[in-house]
Amino acid sequence: MFQLLRTVGLRAFSMASETYTSGTHSAAFVTCPNDTVAKELARGIVEKKLAACVNIVPAITSVYEWQGKIEEDSEVLLMIKTRSSKVPALAEYVRSKHPYEVAEVISLPIDQGNPPYLKWIGDIVPE
Repeated sequence: MFQLLRTVGLRAFSMASETYTSGTHSAAFVTCPNDTVAKELARGIVEKKLAACVNIVPAITSVYEWQGKIEEDSEVLLMIKTRSSKVPALAEYVRSKHPYEVAEVISLPIDQGNPPYLKWIGDIVPE
């Protein structure tokens, strides 16, 4: 009986994991100078269907070099879940709305995750 349950469980897991192709979706990151900018960008990104979800992470500290000097600033981080195919349009949107001279927009492909969540991203963000 145990072997039958194990086989059925492995088959169900395999079927669930086969519904997602690694790298189809991405997590993108954008830093913002404050909550107001972060919320405006996040709302616009979701309204324009450039992402299914944007998490706003408050109170990060960024240390970086800019124009030959080491800078340290308080910022807000956007964690954006989208289709990988939408990252160029997302970057263009952020550049057009962001107050920084050089806005950070980086992305990493999502290798794996909760299949229903990954399906939801795909359902919300059109090809």
